[in-house]
Amino acid sequence: MEQSTEKVTVENLEQHVQHDYADNDGVKIHYVSLGNGPLLVMIHGFPDFWYSWRYQMVALAPHYRVVALDQRGYNLSDKPKAREHYAMPYLVRDVLAVIQACGKQSAIVLGHDWGGAVAWQVAIQHPEATEKLVILNLPHMRNMRRELARNQEQRRNSQYARNFQQEDAHLKITPESLTRWVGDEGTRARYREAIERSSIEGMLNYYKMNYPREPYEEDSSPVVKVKAPVLQFHGL
Repeated sequence: MEQSTEKVTVENLEQHVQHDYADNDGVKIHYVSLGNGPLLVMIHGFPDFWYSWRYQMVALAPHYRVVALDQRGYNLSDKPKAREHYAMPYLVRDVLAVIQACGKQSAIVLGHDWGGAVAWQVAIQHPEATEKLVILNLPHMRNMRRELARNQEQRRNSQYARNFQQEDAHLKITPESLTRWVGDEGTRARYREAIERSSIEGMLNYYKMNYPREPYEEDSSPVVKVKAPVLQFHGL
């Protein structure tokens, strides 16, 4: 097949990405890839899906093999029913499965929001699989625990997470409410389709299984340093 010479843009991205699945102990994780070069794996947050990385994929594909996954519970990835299957060890192994499905043992790992929490743990627990670490808008979870324990403002700001941890929280949330933040109408429609394919209960299980619960306490376990170079962005 003759390779397309069409310039890849955000508007035609879907025509150029390759869709694949990785297997983590029977759970299929959907991912798309674009470009050639060093492997760069992108992990989205809540309430997103692989398409959230569209601008970064277009910009980085000339230099990297850019892979953006759908985390479990989201869009085209599997949606396990059991809450415990959304605990951090499963999320970390999903990323490792994607790296291995791409034929590699390591990658540059980039995460945003919940994807940032997963990316931190990939780097901490599997330094051999993490060449570089890029984090967007998610402090190290150790620091998050500290702020929840010490900082009244952070406790107030985390009320939404306590709401999500309630047993019936998924019954109060709709795809429409989760996509109002998307400004462009056409893009919002794509997000709504992805969220409709997702498991809202599964999405909230990230909070139920991994977000600190009251009473908040600092993490007193030994500090494990990230061995990879770290680049961190935090928007105000």
